[in-house]
Amino acid sequence: MNYIVVLPAAGSGKRMKAERNKLFLTLRGKPILMHTLDVFEQDPDCVGIWLAVKPEERMIIQEMLEQYNVTKVKGMPSGGAERQHSVYACVKEVGNDAELILVHDAARPFIEPSVIKQLTQKAYETGAAIAGVKAKDTMKRVRNHIIEETVDREQLWMIQTPQAFHTQILTKAQHQAEQDDFLGTDESMLVERLNIDVHVVESTYDNVKMTTQEDLLIGEAILQKRQQEGN
Repeated sequence: MNYIVVLPAAGSGKRMKAERNKLFLTLRGKPILMHTLDVFEQDPDCVGIWLAVKPEERMIIQEMLEQYNVTKVKGMPSGGAERQHSVYACVKEVGNDAELILVHDAARPFIEPSVIKQLTQKAYETGAAIAGVKAKDTMKRVRNHIIEETVDREQLWMIQTPQAFHTQILTKAQHQAEQDDFLGTDESMLVERLNIDVHVVESTYDNVKMTTQEDLLIGEAILQKRQQEGN
């Protein structure tokens, strides 16, 4: 199932405590961003990649794309003040290049191709599907550091990316959010506002987002494990 993917890549390294874009930090000598792009570069179903970038970093990223032979990047519009704005900047450029759009965190380099395959199939069939994993810990609702209730974790999922949608659905959701001056935490939230069912496809716990210094250590361990497994 052919798709295009949008990756907001205009963030900062504040929580990573880095002095530069965290996507330029390396795992085993290779920038995080290039690890992520490589997944989609190698997927024959991916027909195009759009990156939302900082204007001052566009040339740096272009040089990385050439160095690592990434050929599927079709556009690099300027990112906005918020992730949602960055994604919309890409969506506007995509047009009708593909029936499906995936939105993926550029800092999640360990998404499995098999999960992408399941996700795109479900989104093609239903219009909207996102990746997630079941909550493993006991979950409690807390107010002012006092427990109000213990929540049934069987009904709780930790949501990841990619998030996949029919192109027309995501475009409409983004446009409506802009009209309403609404800022969501992810693309699914925007689509949910249209009263469209969003399906969840089970992902893997390896699909972590590189957010803190501790995550870099986890990333190195995942790469080592995959190397030992021959992946």
